[in-house]
Amino acid sequence: MEIDGGMDALPDGVVQHILSQLSNARDVAACAAVARCWRGCVPYLPSLYFPRGAFESAAAVSGGGSSSSAVAAADDAIGRMVAAASRLEELVVYCPFSASLLPRWVSARAATLRVLELRVDSAAAADKAGHLDCIGVAAGLEVLRLWGPNMAPPAWGTMERLRVLEMVGAVLGDAAVNAAVAACPNLIDLALLGCECAGEAAFSLPLLERCRLDFVSAGNCSLRLAAPRVESLEVQGFCWISLQGGDRLKHLTISKNTGSVYHVEMGKLPELDQLSLRGVQWTWGAISSVLQCAGEVKHLVMKVEFCGDFDTLQPFPEIDLANFFNSHPKLCKFEIHGAMFAALCQKNSLKNLDSRFVIPCLEQILVTVRSPLNAEQKLSTLESLVRYSVRLRRMIIRISQMKNCHEASDDFFEEICKFTYKNGDRVCIE
Repeated sequence: MEIDGGMDALPDGVVQHILSQLSNARDVAACAAVARCWRGCVPYLPSLYFPRGAFESAAAVSGGGSSSSAVAAADDAIGRMVAAASRLEELVVYCPFSASLLPRWVSARAATLRVLELRVDSAAAADKAGHLDCIGVAAGLEVLRLWGPNMAPPAWGTMERLRVLEMVGAVLGDAAVNAAVAACPNLIDLALLGCECAGEAAFSLPLLERCRLDFVSAGNCSLRLAAPRVESLEVQGFCWISLQGGDRLKHLTISKNTGSVYHVEMGKLPELDQLSLRGVQWTWGAISSVLQCAGEVKHLVMKVEFCGDFDTLQPFPEIDLANFFNSHPKLCKFEIHGAMFAALCQKNSLKNLDSRFVIPCLEQILVTVRSPLNAEQKLSTLESLVRYSVRLRRMIIRISQMKNCHEASDDFFEEICKFTYKNGDRVCIE
């Protein structure tokens, strides 16, 4: 059966409902140009999305073509649509705009706005005029995402309903980041990614469940986090870390791409499933502290290259294989890279192995071998891991990063191949 008239044959209420599902500003403008009656859909839009580059073509048509013309076109369109969208709950602006107009737009929809996402790196070189302070006017805001802000401590007041705060590529002093987070005491999800910040970040968030902190700084950063409900925590760029409340923590990643991790302080982590430690240099005290707290961990990734204090790079101290696995009895998947594997292959690493010892839960192990030195001990450790892991399904030996300039490389590789052939059903080489 065919229906003549298309959407014109539908009741006005149905048409308005269909059009209210639009969010992209380009689509809204296109529909408004089709029919005069469709222009009435804007007041019913719950969401408006202005993509990056949305007004570059409009600026070219008008004869400007410059970035200032595109910004002027964006300011006009955003202002008109926001003013008309009386039920607006979500506003996403990725295109360049004038930061000075933001307070007007936010104030116009402060009563209904729930989600606000702004790419502000192109709006102003720095928020010296405090235009982002207007965000605090939207008291009902639940989700706030900011891309590229350069902020002083914001005057947001207390945003009780905000649950998600994300900042990407922000330039923040420690006072600014602490003030921003303190203004949002009921956060469930916090993400500060690629942020330039130095000094101490100190957060107390009783409802926080997910936290991602990636700080980029030439200096030393420290973190003090009190979050009794946190379940997932990923931190990068901190030299000193203190966590209060890890009883519910299931996923923990600590990394430092440059510089050193000097100190990590936390309590027992009884629910921890996955732990990942990465970086160029950690003090052994920081590593051992985390490993002691993570006795219940099931998936462990160790990718730290060196130990040592400050500028002194040192290898890991000797680790007793039996004591290590007895301290982590639930370990199911283990990824060992370079230095950690070498520490398990020292002269006395296997001295406590006997017929009663067993690795009860280990099913998968990935070993990255970086050097052919101490080949005999390394082979003995690999054999012990296979022998005592009663549930082992797969061992992967990664030798693609091994230094092959040493004269012992060929002999070691041959022994690895023999070991793999002997245990072909469970061991393979990458």
